[in-house]
Amino acid sequence: MQTLLAPATTHLLEAAALLAAGDLVAFPTETVYGLGADARSRAAVEKIYAAKGRPSGNPVIVHLADPADAPTCVTTWPPLAEKLAQLFWPGPLTLILPRGPLLTDAVSAGRSTVALRCPNHPVAEALLRTCGFPIAAPSANRSGFTSPTTAQHVYAELAGRIPLILDGGPSTIGLESTVLDLTSKTPTILRPGAITQEMLQSAIGPVLTLHQFLAPSTSAISPGQHHRHYAPTTPAFSISRIDWSAHEEKIRTRSDKIILITYDPAIALPAPHEVLLLPPTAEKYAAALYASLRQADDLTASCILVLLPDNLEGMWAAVVDRLHRATIPFSIT
Repeated sequence: MQTLLAPATTHLLEAAALLAAGDLVAFPTETVYGLGADARSRAAVEKIYAAKGRPSGNPVIVHLADPADAPTCVTTWPPLAEKLAQLFWPGPLTLILPRGPLLTDAVSAGRSTVALRCPNHPVAEALLRTCGFPIAAPSANRSGFTSPTTAQHVYAELAGRIPLILDGGPSTIGLESTVLDLTSKTPTILRPGAITQEMLQSAIGPVLTLHQFLAPSTSAISPGQHHRHYAPTTPAFSISRIDWSAHEEKIRTRSDKIILITYDPAIALPAPHEVLLLPPTAEKYAAALYASLRQADDLTASCILVLLPDNLEGMWAAVVDRLHRATIPFSIT
C-alpha cells in the first residue's frame, strides 16, 4: 500500500471519504496524532489493530465532533459527564461511560464501556464534522512504541500500512489525554494527562488515581494501562536525581555511547555521550518528550538514560507516568 502524507487543508475531503469507506486515516489532535477509523464499524476498527499490531485487549478512544454527540454513543449520560464536558470539551479529557449500540464493541476491546472525548484541534474537529460520525483513534504508531507528535513520526512507523496521513503540524500538548472513569463509585483517573487531578477535583470534588501496569495479554478498561508503552526502540532507562548523584562518575566514564535526556542544564556528559536538554516546565517538557525520545533513537546509542523529574504535581504526574512505562529503572552492572 502506498501512503500519502499530505496537508490537511487540501486533503480533508479525501480523508473523510476514506473513513466513510471503512479505511484508515492518521490525523492530528492537540495531544498526539491519532489513527482513525469509523467507530461504528467492526471491520474498520479491526484495521486499526492490524495496522498498529495492537493487542486485542487494549481499547481505543472514540472521538466526537461535538459534546452534544456524546449521549448518542452511551447508554447513560449522567449530569457529572455533562458538567465535565461543559468544562473541558473540546480538550484532552477522555470519559469512560457505558457504551451504546451505535458503536461497535471493537472500540472497547469487548468490554461494556467506551472511552469518549472531543479533540481540541482544528483539523480533527473539521474531519469529524465532515465525516458526520464518531471516529475511533488510538495513537498513530506501532503498538507499545513512542507516540507520534508530527505527521513525519506517523510516516516513519506506518508508511505502507495506511493510505493517508493528514499533516496538521506538531501536536501542542504532546501527551495523550487524561482518562477519567465515570463508571466507578468515585471518578478515577486511569491515565493522567493535561487535565490534572487537581483541576478535576477543583471542578467536581474527590477524584482518585489508579496506577496500573498490566501485562500485554491483560485486557484493560482504558488505553495507557499496560506496562510497556510509549517506548523507543533503543533500550531506555530512567534514573532518579539521587541515583544520578551516586553513579554519575561511573556513567560519565562508560565507553559505550549514552544519550541522556534531562531538564537540568547543569548536567553534562563528555563524548561519546550526548545530552538532550528539555524545558524545565511540565507543559513544555511534555510537548517535547516524545520527539526527544525519537531523536535519541536516531542518534544510535547503546542506551537512552532519562533523568526523572522530582516534581509529581500537576502535569508532571502525566510526564512521570509516561516515563515509567517507556523506560525501566537504571542500575549499575
